[in-house]
Amino acid sequence: MSDRKPPRFVPTLTTVLELPAEPAAVPEPEAAAVDPSQAVAISPQVSVSDADAFRLEEQLLHRVLQRIDLSLEERLSDTVSAAVQQQLDNMIPKLRGEIEAALRELISEALAQELSDNTGSTPAFGP
Repeated sequence: MSDRKPPRFVPTLTTVLELPAEPAAVPEPEAAAVDPSQAVAISPQVSVSDADAFRLEEQLLHRVLQRIDLSLEERLSDTVSAAVQQQLDNMIPKLRGEIEAALRELISEALAQELSDNTGSTPAFGP
């Protein structure tokens, strides 16, 4: 290892936590939720069995996926909402035009029908 100092923006470990005298069994991720305040850093000198390492990796993966899941759900919801709103905004002028054209056609047909039904009668409003 070199004696170079990392750049100031790189986080560095400043506190080393000691392991308890008797290592506790690592619970399965489904068995119990791990309280972050009870988490203990493992000293680099401690050797961990493959099974323990696998369980630790699974726990870490499970916790990270839980955090990602919540953030991902929020971001996907925001993204989908924005996309739907953009599509609606683009559709409104076209829908207005189509509704206006349909109404004009219906009004013209109704007016033509009314005029054809009343061609021989005198208007009620007078001469």
